[in-house]
Amino acid sequence: MNTYRLYFSPGACSLAVHIALEETGVPFELVAVPIPEGAHLRPEYLEINPKGRVPALAIPGEARVLTELPAIMTLIARHPSRTLNMLPPDPLDEARCNEWIAWLAGWVHGAGFGALWRPGRYAADESLHPAVSAQGKRTIEAAFAQIGRMFADERPYALPYGYSIVDPFLFVLYRWGKLIGLPMDEAYEGWTASARRVLARPAVQRALGREGITFAC
Repeated sequence: MNTYRLYFSPGACSLAVHIALEETGVPFELVAVPIPEGAHLRPEYLEINPKGRVPALAIPGEARVLTELPAIMTLIARHPSRTLNMLPPDPLDEARCNEWIAWLAGWVHGAGFGALWRPGRYAADESLHPAVSAQGKRTIEAAFAQIGRMFADERPYALPYGYSIVDPFLFVLYRWGKLIGLPMDEAYEGWTASARRVLARPAVQRALGREGITFAC
């Protein structure tokens, strides 16, 4: 293998990694692991990534895949052959970037959408699943309100640096907000404007097309 290999599920958080790969021009190939079909839990994938999650990134010359979205996005952003630098060069700006990614991955994605869509990860007792999902929805709404306040200053992207690895992940979460019926256009004007900038990028259109996703915001 001479290129990266991204294990992804269409429309999952792995879409952010797919976009970053398209943006930076790093050579890669795609392997679909459709979560709705349970492909992430099949023995053949668990041999690749025992965590049973996407994304996972196979790296040329490395025996083990790299897992966890923040780690994968950072590696891509630092690839020596990249054509676009999606990671700020200043240490403090990079820390702010990591601050965003950590919060989005650990809290908004995990505690929010993870609890909403997969309550069984958080409670074995099925009678508790409705309450877990409801709490996940509240977590999402509170986090989205915070994101909306951040974009109220009409910033074009999440960081003053400009377009970074944060923005594809925010775009994925914005899309998920639409999927669960939140009034994204009306409630989050600044974030919506930024999401539209991201959506208009050719690399984003390529990633959506390759994953078979139609989306407008």
